[in-house]
Amino acid sequence: MTASTLTPAGRTAARGDALPGTLRLGVERARYEVRGFFRERDAVVFIFAYPIIMLAIFATVFGQDGAEAADGVPFAQYFLPGMIATGVLLSSFQSLALSIPVERDEGGLKRLGGTPLPPAAYFLGKVGQVLVVAVVQTALLLAVAALLFDVDLPSTAGRWATFAWVFALGTAAGAVCGVGFSSLPRSGRSASAVVTPVVLVLQFISGVFFTFYDLPTWMQQLASVFPLKWMAQGMRSVFLPDEAAALEPSGSWEHGATAAVLVAWLVAGLVIGVRTFRWRRRDDG
Repeated sequence: MTASTLTPAGRTAARGDALPGTLRLGVERARYEVRGFFRERDAVVFIFAYPIIMLAIFATVFGQDGAEAADGVPFAQYFLPGMIATGVLLSSFQSLALSIPVERDEGGLKRLGGTPLPPAAYFLGKVGQVLVVAVVQTALLLAVAALLFDVDLPSTAGRWATFAWVFALGTAAGAVCGVGFSSLPRSGRSASAVVTPVVLVLQFISGVFFTFYDLPTWMQQLASVFPLKWMAQGMRSVFLPDEAAALEPSGSWEHGATAAVLVAWLVAGLVIGVRTFRWRRRDDG
């Protein structure tokens, strides 16, 4: 292996210098991942445009003639939280569950595993890339919702604080679950066929495409097992008036349950990822 094929950490080790710390390497890896993401223009357009397009469609179709979701809440206002949640799902879980198998198939992970780069730095880089993309995506969605659909954004620090912790936990849980799920597809080519149906089903049962209170009880209960429902509910508590909590199955926003479920999926994703992550293809030993 020549010096030109090594990572910065590998070149440092080859010179006999001490390696930078894991955190610093993770930050550098995150910069590399962000640059790589924005070079994939089709992925950039889809991930950024999808929530905006879906919000426009649902707000237009359901909000005809001034129709409202309930209790004076416009449909654009009601669907915005779900679109934020599904945007986080796309940029974290789906993005990593699709891209990592491709990297594995192309041999990139095998080569990376042979360098002195700590595995933790690689995963920190992935989480950093997801966080940057999710922040940009959400900012664009909020701007479009406010400017084109007259959605009222939160006006209190408390609501923005709730937004911050739901967003952070949801992004982290989605990222680690995406890493854990990335070992399930047998190849990079089959990843889309495995991951996309899971994402679609979660969107349909979690109150993203429909008002959650109109879904059958069994579907609401099934959705409650997964993090997307709780992300959407947490975001509804930020963007909807307090009285809209009565529309939830429990009659409240359940912030404690939201935090507990998202943390549980974060821990589960970490455990599964550590136990199942593979640097090589299945046929490569």
